[in-house]
Formats: sequence, structure tokens, C-alpha cells
Amino acid sequence: MLLGEYSHTLDLKGRVIIPAKFREDLGNSFIVTKGLDNSLFVYSKEEWQKFEEKLKALPMTNVATRNFVRFFFSGATECELDKQGRINLPQNLIEYASLNKDICIIGVSTRVEIWDMEKWNNYTSPENMDLDQIANQMSNLGI
Repeated sequence: MLLGEYSHTLDLKGRVIIPAKFREDLGNSFIVTKGLDNSLFVYSKEEWQKFEEKLKALPMTNVATRNFVRFFFSGATECELDKQGRINLPQNLIEYASLNKDICIIGVSTRVEIWDMEKWNNYTSPENMDLDQIANQMSNLGI
């Protein structure tokens, strides 16, 4: 299971270290794609295959389905770890997520998310995260 929050830096060549705790679950090669909330999603090949199967089961006659599938697959790329545990992010993904030097890499159960640190701090700030409201919504979902 992918858990935790780690601060790292993106170098000038677009390389970032993947936390050692995530490397075991992700493997040496995995998929990075555009994520929601202007973050990047990182999936092990096994989890990506499960996600792909779910997307394939959706009706292609539905415009929202086509848009959703295009969004995730057009931004997807396979990344491999180098000997230092880094990956090289493509420029289009760096631009999509507005990644600057300081980034935050978080574990979200079955995937990893890569965020620009300033965006992550803003997203998780008390002004933007009403935990009582979130808890209420989760209660409505049976959690």
C-alpha cells in the first residue's frame, strides 16, 4: 500500500527521486499520467492495467467517457527508475501539473500523486480543507 507524504525537488533536467518506500510497490517501470486537481498520477503497471480494464468497460458512445479516457491515456507515459531512484518527467506533464523546483510526492493507497509543493500546501490548508464537511460527505457514502 502506498502511504505518506515526501518533499523532493525537480531538477533542471526534469528528474525527480521517487521515495524508496514507493519504489518497491511501483517496480522499476511504471506509468505516469495527468491526474486530477492538476497533479500527476503514478501507477504500477499492475494497477494501471486494472484502471485500463475499468475504462475499457465504459460505453464509448458516451462523450464524457471518451473525454475521460482521452485525458488519462493521452498524458500517459512509461517511466523507468535510474540507478539513483529517479525518473525523468516529460515536459508536457511538468507543464500540466505546473511543477516547479519543490514538489510533494504522496501515497494514495493504489497510486502515487506528484504535486507542486505550493499547490499541495494550498490544497491541504485549513482554509481550503473543511474536514467536518469532508467527513459528512464520506458518511453519506457509507464510510
